[in-house]
Amino acid sequence: MCYSMNSQQPLGGGIVAYADSARAEEAPEPPPRKKKVVVLGTGWAGTSFLKNLDSSRYEVKVISPRNYFAFTPLLPSVTCGTVEARSVVEPIRRMFEKKGKDVAYYEAECFKIDPTKKAVHCRSAVGTNLDGNGDFMLDYDYLVVALGATVNTFNTPGVMEHCHFLKEVEDAQKIRKSVIDCFERASIPNISEEEKRKILHFVIIGGGPTGVEFAAELHDFLVEDLVKLYPAIAQFVKITIIQSGEHILNTFDQRIAVFAESKFQRDGIELSTGFRVIKVSDDSITVKCKSSGVETLVPYGMAIWSAGIGTRPVITDFMNQVGQGKRRALATNEWLRVPECDSVYAIGDCSSISQRKIMEDISTIFKVADKDNSGTLTLKEINDVLEDICIRYPQVELYMKSMHMVDIADLIKGGVGDSNKESMVVNIEEFKKALCHVDSQVKTVPATAQVVSISIEYIG
Repeated sequence: MCYSMNSQQPLGGGIVAYADSARAEEAPEPPPRKKKVVVLGTGWAGTSFLKNLDSSRYEVKVISPRNYFAFTPLLPSVTCGTVEARSVVEPIRRMFEKKGKDVAYYEAECFKIDPTKKAVHCRSAVGTNLDGNGDFMLDYDYLVVALGATVNTFNTPGVMEHCHFLKEVEDAQKIRKSVIDCFERASIPNISEEEKRKILHFVIIGGGPTGVEFAAELHDFLVEDLVKLYPAIAQFVKITIIQSGEHILNTFDQRIAVFAESKFQRDGIELSTGFRVIKVSDDSITVKCKSSGVETLVPYGMAIWSAGIGTRPVITDFMNQVGQGKRRALATNEWLRVPECDSVYAIGDCSSISQRKIMEDISTIFKVADKDNSGTLTLKEINDVLEDICIRYPQVELYMKSMHMVDIADLIKGGVGDSNKESMVVNIEEFKKALCHVDSQVKTVPATAQVVSISIEYIG
């Protein structure tokens, strides 16, 4: 049955021919279904990825129990009031609004990833479903795991019960209150000097970036503010850093570590290096000297644990599912994809990049560069593919820098021993010889927020 466009009355059978140029309008095709992208986490990795993602091309959903982004490098400053807590957080919904992002956010925690069904199981702490338990499930086409890490106590007895941590804004606020409480307790009449020294002994366990920065902030807070408010007990204040390694900041350039150690010595901050914490009680820390094996009791008033990060239970469970059960972090390839799951990516502290070695692909690289199929490569042919090589294998550039090489010609010299750059020609064996040591610069990218921005460019 057909209808006239004007009268909407039925016309007798068949196709209606319209006069002049009028044409029957075809029904518009439904728009193609957008791929579903689920992002787990609103930390450095998750928010950096979302800022770089064109949300108009995907149906984006974000899951996190934290409905704000926290600028974690300033958490030590929050502990001492140098910076207010509200200044280091930004509501995640407001962040999306500012960027004009069409993103759905759910305040919930992911407790299981099902790569087979391409779904994540979540639990909300603020809302409930019909069963009343707040559980729900979301399916995905692409999953970006950016759950970060948790505190690693190394199963040391007493740490969870008696130590403060510095991972969240709430942690920083608790530390600030605890510091003030220590001073108030030490100010009570009839407290012995020995007890005052114990109460005002602040111990930081771990000499990494977090522990060192917190120690510096705490020192400034004590010297510039609290000793003026509590002059009668200022002489009993002490700060100690306990570090298992021989130096603090051992993942940084040695010059930085030496400078920090000398600065702390001038400020009166005690460094106990080469000691491992084996137990924490409510008023003392048991440490063991790694060289002599002697155990010592360290009385304290407040202890902060910053000795490393560990794997979240949901990540551990996921790694067991994909055959990575013996790892400490979720392994990805250099494109940040979990090798066992084509549609799952992992970024940030919860993951570790497994860089492919150049010697595994050396024959293919040679063949691609050898455009004239001569069986040899000139310096120009190598330079033509050098940029792609450095992107695919960043260890090449790292190796050249570590060996103080100016250009690719310096690297190739190791294979041919030819100092004449213009006439340099190498065969496959000489090419292999020149690059055989490059993979020594392959290192696991450290699990820190500072490396996230580099990673995001691959999948944004």
